[in-house]
Parts: sequence; C-alpha cells; structure tokens
Amino acid sequence: MEGDNVTTVAKFILTGLSDLPEVRFPLFLLFSLIYLATLAGNITIIIAIGTDVRLHNPMYFFLSNLSLLDILCPTVTVPKMLDMFLSGNKEISFASCVLQLYFLIDVVGTEIFLLAVMAYDRYVAICHPLQYTAIMNKRLCAQMAAGTWISGFLNSLLHTSFTFTLSFCGSNEVNQYFCDIPPVVALSCSSTYTSEMVLLSVAGVLGSSAFVITLVSYIYIVFAILRMSSTKGRHKAFSTCASHLTVVGLFYGTTIFTYVRPSSRYSPNQDRVISMLYGIITPMLNPMIYSLRNKEVKRALRRHARTCDQLI
Repeated sequence: MEGDNVTTVAKFILTGLSDLPEVRFPLFLLFSLIYLATLAGNITIIIAIGTDVRLHNPMYFFLSNLSLLDILCPTVTVPKMLDMFLSGNKEISFASCVLQLYFLIDVVGTEIFLLAVMAYDRYVAICHPLQYTAIMNKRLCAQMAAGTWISGFLNSLLHTSFTFTLSFCGSNEVNQYFCDIPPVVALSCSSTYTSEMVLLSVAGVLGSSAFVITLVSYIYIVFAILRMSSTKGRHKAFSTCASHLTVVGLFYGTTIFTYVRPSSRYSPNQDRVISMLYGIITPMLNPMIYSLRNKEVKRALRRHARTCDQLI
C-alpha cells in the first residue's frame, strides 16, 4: 500500500454487541447486576480475609489477590459495555483502546500466574504439611505475589506494544465489545506475522509453564490425598482443592482458547461468548465457589455479618 493512501485510525468502533439492539436495555440491567454481584462478592471476600486473623495465612493471602484481580478484570471492560447499552455510543478512542487492552491482558496474565502459585501453595500444604509454615513464609508469599503482578505487567507491555505498532489503515470496526488482541490484530493492514509469533510464543511458553506447574502440583496432591489413612482428612483435602480446580478449569480453558491460536482460526461469535466467560462470568462465580465450598470462609463471613448486625 502506498504511503499517501494510509490513514491513521484515531478511534475504533466496538461492534461486538451491535447485532442486539432490541435487547439493549435488558442486557444493560443483566450485566449491571452481574457486575454489582461481582464487586460485592469479591469485596466481601477481601474484607473477610483482612478482618479475620484466622484467615491470615498464605492460602487466603493469595485468595485475596485473586479477588482483587476479579474486581479489576470486569472493571476494565464492563463499564464501557454498559455505556454502549445505555447511550448507544460504540466509539472508543485509540488511546483508550490501547489502555483497555493493556489492562485486560495485564489482569488476565497476572491471574494465570497467580493460579499456578496457588496450586504450588496447596501442594506444599498437603504434601509437606510439617514444613509448610517454614516454606511458605511471609517473605516468600509476598515475593511470589509480587512476581505474579510484575510478570503480568511485563507480559501485557510486550503484547500491547507489538499489537499497536501495527498499521491500521482500513476498517476501524472491532468485532468485539472491548479491545482485545485477536479482533484488533485482525484490523491491521500490515503484516501481523511478528505480532502473532510473539503472542503465540510468549503466551504458549508462559501459559504452558503456569499450566504445567498447576498440573504437576495437583498430580502430587492427588497421590498424597489417596495415601491418607483418614477418610475425614481425605475429604477435607479434596474439598479445599476442589474450589481451586474449578476456578483453574474455567479460567485456563477459556483464556487458552482465546489467545493460544493463530488469527486464521479467529471466530468473532465464539470469542464473544468465551470472553464473557473469563472476563465477566468467572469473576462473579469465584467468590461463590470459594465461599460455598470453604468452611473457614463461610465461618468468617458469618462472624463478619454478626459483627455488622451488632454495630447496627
């Protein structure tokens, strides 16, 4: 393409939900309720962990980080989506699109790394219970948590840089309800080979590494649980790990499907459904999964509720 024919894209049009104009207001109400439930659930988990000294241990420290990520993930995309439903304005500036994509990949990447750290924490707790306190000390937990956030930051910086150094000189209609790598890269009028190779390589290596850590940790955990002589002990261990495995299955499955594949297999309709699962539905479900399956969290929530009642 000749240089004088290239036009700079100043804004994008988010068309991912434009085929649903007749249900715009019902969808606004639905996603508003989901977003409020997500905020309420995750904030409640953070408050319960922060105010109950019985939950001041590594497992719940990492859970509070997960709840914070589950607040940030939908906050990156849902407010703009609600604005589109309410006002019909589907435009997003180039700079806002860059920031939205950056923070989304940052949060998603951090959560992938954090789930691997949480799996390792459960491995140490179940397979090496006598050394657990010494191994998972406060300093190591802080370093591991900081490492997940820093890794997410650097991972997102790399992907965002490679995505927006592409040339955009044709259509500016993003076939998604937010700015994400696959639909934005699909708009480029320059070669996307380097960007795709970086995405597939980095996402493949980091995502696979986190998945392998999680998988190997749980293989050891399962064997350790099966060797337990106490039925009650086995049930407690399985119950503790089941909630984490549920979250891992939901999140890893949807994010790997979205990001670890070539653009030739990009399907806008499928991606909209999958992105809602990991970006909106999973953050809402996580507090329910952990609170409903975890007796300590349920007891902490009940104590917190009684304290609030007494204050009232």
